[in-house]
Amino acid sequence: MHTAAIDPPGIVWQRVSPKYVTVRLVEWAIGNLLFVAVLSLPLLFVLLGGWLFPPLWLAVTVPAAMFLLALWRLVLIPRQVRAIGYAERDEDLLIRRGIFFQRTMVVPYGRMQYVDVAVGPVERALGLCTLKLHTASPGTNALLPGLPAAEGARLREQLTARGEARLAGL
Repeated sequence: MHTAAIDPPGIVWQRVSPKYVTVRLVEWAIGNLLFVAVLSLPLLFVLLGGWLFPPLWLAVTVPAAMFLLALWRLVLIPRQVRAIGYAERDEDLLIRRGIFFQRTMVVPYGRMQYVDVAVGPVERALGLCTLKLHTASPGTNALLPGLPAAEGARLREQLTARGEARLAGL
């Protein structure tokens, strides 16, 4: 993983599982293909002669543009997954993501209220999970998707123990 300008120096990032690309592809297929199909209904009605409005050029342009946008998102998915990373430090957990708009989030262990592991049906089939970090501030609640299930369970226990130790002042 290349280093972004906003990354702290000397960090070794752990990547999420490459299997997470499959999860994102399923989400893409369900969302985008259904959306483009619904936008194509006016075109179908115009071609069958049932509607005079919208004009044929508009009935073709809207679903075509949305289809091209969906293809662009499809091309970006593997790169977006490769951009997700995390690093455990002594006092906090770093989470990074983003290609065009990069974000590095710092979650101090002492601010964590609880750590949750969630698994959807596609993730379960691939042996993956999503780690959710909940803090007192809703703006700092963080997600770390695409973790192997064993790593998610390890991180949950590790982060919970570190958070409890920081809250107790140890």
